[in-house]
Amino acid sequence: MNVYKFSNHLGTSFTKELKERVNQYFSSKEISRSGDYRMGVKSAVMISMFLFPLLILCSGFISNIWAVFGLYLLSGLGMAGIGMSVMHDALHGTFSSKKAINKVMGWSIYLIGANPTVWKIQHNVLHHTYTNIDEADDDLHVPGILRISPDQNRFWIHKFQFVYAWVLYGMMTLVWVTTRDFTRLKRYRNMGLVKTQKEYNRIIIEAIILKFFYFGYSIAIPMLMIPVAWWIVLLAYFSMHFVTGIVLTVIFQMGHIMPSSEFPQPDENGLIGQNWSIHQLATTCNFAPRNRVLSWFVGGLNYQIEHHLMPHICHLHYRELSKIVQETAEKYGIPYHSKRTLFHALKSHTDMLYQLGRA
Repeated sequence: MNVYKFSNHLGTSFTKELKERVNQYFSSKEISRSGDYRMGVKSAVMISMFLFPLLILCSGFISNIWAVFGLYLLSGLGMAGIGMSVMHDALHGTFSSKKAINKVMGWSIYLIGANPTVWKIQHNVLHHTYTNIDEADDDLHVPGILRISPDQNRFWIHKFQFVYAWVLYGMMTLVWVTTRDFTRLKRYRNMGLVKTQKEYNRIIIEAIILKFFYFGYSIAIPMLMIPVAWWIVLLAYFSMHFVTGIVLTVIFQMGHIMPSSEFPQPDENGLIGQNWSIHQLATTCNFAPRNRVLSWFVGGLNYQIEHHLMPHICHLHYRELSKIVQETAEKYGIPYHSKRTLFHALKSHTDMLYQLGRA
């Protein structure tokens, strides 16, 4: 893959002062940068919200169609919660100060049908390093029916993407648990991000086995046990994934695909004309910073700026750190993008889809 480099000159003073202020914050309060008991409580809630409805469905005791749909929808919210509030921190290594706990909690991604190795390459390596850089940030690698970067080809159908994008968002996790791990793994092997054929084969076998496990308890057993038509159970299962897909995709899209977001391109030498920290501020946006309930559920991902600047710090600290980041950015005259409410963020993202479909 192409290796891009960031400028070592522009923004170094900001980066240095921000690092010093963040270090001072943790040392003065004598607290860990990792999670604490609250992560354990949240994980118990999210995993229970996902698994308990499925266990009830697997028991076959439910025959009411509305109850089947309700349980699957509740499980979908739990699946989204695991993705944002449990495995996300664990696979970033911030759930706990102990590596073993991070590893075990990272395995929660298996519960929702995905592979941790593929996710870490896609998210930790490519997205966090090359945010909003087309052909480098793998979050921009979407079906051609969507245009989420001004550097992507535009077709006539994109004029309507601000309407139909939401349907595609709802289908994202269903694609994720069926084919995406395999297509991405093959691409990462070709890019040299999966080093050996042995490692590639191991991940493939692991993914196949655990996906069979996931589909077994999430759809196959309920379809056999619930005394209603199989297609009703299948439709309810699709509704679960639609809820999960909408929640996960929209939360992440509102962090980067916004009118305020920049989409930098490297020069002919592969150099990005700004410091990495400045790049993160230019390509990222916060939303609803005062909404504590939303922030709890989405694992602090409404503080997307803080997460991108400090992915090695648990999301429990983002609310307080956001004050430091904003003050430091304002001191150096660097834009700090934030939408006041969830509604404002949704509207701005819709406006961006509209603009990208026409401009």
